[in-house]
Amino acid sequence: MKIILLILLTIQTIFANTTFTNEENSVFQEDAYKQLNTQVEDDTFSSNGLDYLNEEDVKTVPTSKNLYLSYIKFPQNIYKNQRFEISIKALITTEDFDRIETRFVDSKNMNVLNPEQAWMAVDNNSFENRFYFKAYEQDFIMPTFQVLLYKNDQLIDFAYLKPKDIKFSKLAKGDNSFSNVIASELILNTYKTKQYNNNELLTIIDLDAKNSNLEDFYLNNFSKDQGISSIEDEYPEQHLLYYVVAPIHKKRLNFTYFNTTSKSFQRISIPLKLENELVSTQTDLNPNSSNLELYKKVALLVLLLIFIILFIWKRKKSYLIVILILIIIAILNLMPNKKAVLKNNTMIYILPTNKSTIFYQLDNFKNVEILNKKNEFIKVMFNNNDNKVIGWVKEDSFVKN
Repeated sequence: MKIILLILLTIQTIFANTTFTNEENSVFQEDAYKQLNTQVEDDTFSSNGLDYLNEEDVKTVPTSKNLYLSYIKFPQNIYKNQRFEISIKALITTEDFDRIETRFVDSKNMNVLNPEQAWMAVDNNSFENRFYFKAYEQDFIMPTFQVLLYKNDQLIDFAYLKPKDIKFSKLAKGDNSFSNVIASELILNTYKTKQYNNNELLTIIDLDAKNSNLEDFYLNNFSKDQGISSIEDEYPEQHLLYYVVAPIHKKRLNFTYFNTTSKSFQRISIPLKLENELVSTQTDLNPNSSNLELYKKVALLVLLLIFIILFIWKRKKSYLIVILILIIIAILNLMPNKKAVLKNNTMIYILPTNKSTIFYQLDNFKNVEILNKKNEFIKVMFNNNDNKVIGWVKEDSFVKN
């Protein structure tokens, strides 16, 4: 009897120290978390402030898989500072989500130029996105794409897409004529050369380009007194107004760019021919008169007309809402430039810098149009003896209302 009691007490002690639970960790969650933590942290890596998901995030994700990623377009070769495109596709086998988020993990020596780009629906289950990148060094590392699905701000699924190998090349090593521009097309619209001071000339260059990096344009054969006057970036199209100061004895302005279509360097040569008119009397320096601005306005009006026709035909309220939005955008874009009055004795500068040449001084109050602003300078346009004059004035040169 004592032996039986001893056995019962032993069994009771064992069970008293044992805790039972009905919870089990999902095999999917454990595997996913292991996958997330197989990446080795490196201080030289940049994740743009976005890291892998942590264990708590993973535990909220259901075990069923509804998100699959694949590449549509991925380059095999790129060049230093070149803008290049990567297109990816997301196959989503559920409709129970309201937001797609994209993260870029573990990149190095490169930038994502449009990280907030929205996903476009191709059909009920397929979505596509285009991201643009620039790589700066040979040892760059492309990011891993991390795409997440949310429902009411709750993570419901995620997937990773690892980068492919890309060959990296540097162009025109030691070639000072290379302008740093890599483009599928570059067009010289116009140029003007005017007197800057007794020893130098000022040349304004007007360029259009496609699939390019015009923001990196630089003329190595000239002084540092050069720069971007204005740039319009509606990628893949760009429009650039660039100024450069050259010695008065210089006869031509030569530079090259790399054409990605022909895989060759293209040379552009501009004669530095001095003209009698002042640089600021040229109306083509008005940024609102560029071809790109004209195309944008025409496209907006055509789109507005299309939706008006659709509304008359279909009588849908959604079309009416779109029409109202387009009308507001059209009014904002087609509104004339602001008007202002310059003070008497105002100095008109060629460039928006304090060291720039003063080419004109007002002898009276003058009504002007405001075209642009850069730092403490305002770009204005006004009539002078039936000529359009464009130049820069300091922002304190205006008559206050």
